[in-house]
Amino acid sequence: MVLISTVDQAGAPNLAPMSSAFWLGWRGMLGLGAKSKTAQNLMRNRECVLNLPSDALAAAVDRLALTTGSDPVPARKYERGYRHEPDKFARAGLTPVDSETVRPPRVTECPVTMEAVVEAFHPLAEDDPKQRGGVLVFEVRVQRVHVHDDVRMPGTEDRIDPDRWRPLIMSFQKLYGLGPQVHPSTLARIPERLYRGPDIERSRANENRFTSGSQR
Repeated sequence: MVLISTVDQAGAPNLAPMSSAFWLGWRGMLGLGAKSKTAQNLMRNRECVLNLPSDALAAAVDRLALTTGSDPVPARKYERGYRHEPDKFARAGLTPVDSETVRPPRVTECPVTMEAVVEAFHPLAEDDPKQRGGVLVFEVRVQRVHVHDDVRMPGTEDRIDPDRWRPLIMSFQKLYGLGPQVHPSTLARIPERLYRGPDIERSRANENRFTSGSQR
C-alpha cells in the first residue's frame, strides 16, 4: 500500500491510497485512474510524496476508502459509493508535515516517506476502445527519503531492517501485514552497493539523505 500525497490547483493537499505500484531502483511505476484527483494533480504539478504505511496504520488507511478529492465526484466513482472529502488528512486522522524538495506534505505517522517527481506518464490499454483513456501509468523518481529510527538497521545510516519494517499490504482488496521470513534469500548475499544506479548518486548530489528521527 502507498498513500500518495499531492497538491491540487489551489495548493490544497490531497491524500489517496493505492496499491498498483512497483519499484526499480529509485524509480517507481504507479497505476492510477486517469480521472482521479491524484492523477490530475500529478499531471499538473509533477510532484508527490509516496508514504508507506505500516500495518499499524490499517484503520487510518481504510478511513480513506470510498473518498475522493474530486468535486463533483466522477460518475464511475459515484456509482461505487464514493463521496467528496476535502480534507483527507483529517479524515484519516494523519498528520501532514512539510516536505523538503516538493510541495506535497509527508505523512508524519508513516515509517517511510519518499519525496518524488514525475518523469513521465503513459496511457494504458490504448488498444482497447472500452479502456482507452481510463488508466495512466506514472514514472516517478525518488529524490529524498525519510525513515523513522525504529525501522532502521542498527549500526547503519541508510538501511531498513526488514525484521522491523512491517508494511501494510493489500491482497484482493483486503489489508494484511507481513508474516515471518519463510526462507533465507540467496539474493540477499549480493552487496547492496552493487544494486545502486545513477539515480541515487543524482539524489546525493542534491543533498539526499535518510532523515533521522520520527519525522515530527
